Amino acid sequence: MNLGSLIKKCRKEKKLTLKVVAEKADVSEGFLSQVENSVSSPSVDTLVNICRAIGVNAGDLLNKANGREEIGLAHKSEWEDIELPKTGFVTRRFLSPENRSVIDSALLFLAPEKSIPVRKNIKKGQEVLCVLQGSVELMHGDQTIEMTEGDAIHFHANPARQSLINRGKAIAVVLWVGTL
Repeated sequence: MNLGSLIKKCRKEKKLTLKVVAEKADVSEGFLSQVENSVSSPSVDTLVNICRAIGVNAGDLLNKANGREEIGLAHKSEWEDIELPKTGFVTRRFLSPENRSVIDSALLFLAPEKSIPVRKNIKKGQEVLCVLQGSVELMHGDQTIEMTEGDAIHFHANPARQSLINRGKAIAVVLWVGTL
């Protein structure tokens, strides 16, 4: 299990919200969400502050996280209690950055009328999206592609002219895979 998943698991076991832990650790809710979802890595000092806020030992947590991840599993039951920060989206990576080499993958959770930023510095990348819940619009170049639950698409990344927006009335969940 990766460090972010362990932090999230410990926080939830202690029934603490993102907001409470973020305030105690002196970080933003968005950053804490990114740490828990393996999008960002905290500095050592910030990790210690987060662990103190949760009430766990940072060294013990690092020992548990030590080792290569071979499998990243996301149970559907995890979607039911997803906490969206003020940004309106969460990216839940399957594997931490050090365990990705060819492709990246994540579950994307978007609040209604929110969009998710496009990956930067991608050249000749390809992406796959599959809508697992809700509906989204993919803006790709001059095209607007509406997608609903069960729809899937494979496309060449266009970071300068691409966005994914939830136009529905409920949280949208999208499986995303992209080349590195």
